[in-house]
Amino acid sequence: MKKDLNEIYRKLLKSLGPQKWWPMKRGFKPAKLEICVGAVLTQNTSWKNVEKALQNMKKAKITTVDRILDTPQEELEKVIMPAGFYRQKAERLKLLAKFIRTVEKNFDKVERKDLLGIKGVGPETADSIMLYACNRLCFVVDAYTRRVFRRMSFLKGTETYEEIRKLFEEALPKDADVYMEYHALIVELNKTYCRYHKCDKCPVAGYCKEASSHSKSEKPSDTAKV
Repeated sequence: MKKDLNEIYRKLLKSLGPQKWWPMKRGFKPAKLEICVGAVLTQNTSWKNVEKALQNMKKAKITTVDRILDTPQEELEKVIMPAGFYRQKAERLKLLAKFIRTVEKNFDKVERKDLLGIKGVGPETADSIMLYACNRLCFVVDAYTRRVFRRMSFLKGTETYEEIRKLFEEALPKDADVYMEYHALIVELNKTYCRYHKCDKCPVAGYCKEASSHSKSEKPSDTAKV
């Protein structure tokens, strides 16, 4: 299994190329604050919607911990509205900003358990912050990861978040860059191939038990529309 997980990573990287997520280009200070904010905003929504909310924050100049904390709740809700669940997320952003303020000078050394102690911050959000903002070895497990690797029979579908995280962390090299790229590549695989059942072109179709069934049932007219 360890060999297969690494081989899948190599195939995805060769086919899809480096994803280089989190460019941090919206002027947040510190720059890593954008990652933390994005990790909260992306809960239960698409990244496209998150980008709209982040851009709104940039326009409103809500790009520092102090500005997040000083902005009235209702105003912040309006700014991040494109990301959905804006009342909950505005509250969570303020709680996260309050936490960051207390550890700002040593943020890179923050512990995962401390992030999980913040209301509304679950394992996926915490690991996104740990990996992308703190460069720590925490593999991010999302719905795409569960879906893809269940179809490939690496997962049964009943595993906990921590069990899946452990599976990847024990198989992969201890390299934060690999963790980041793998997570991003899994998302891109779903967006490019799985969503549209483009199994015949998928670089890792050989591992997927559902690929052959989709290929057989696909009609020529459907293929032309893809």
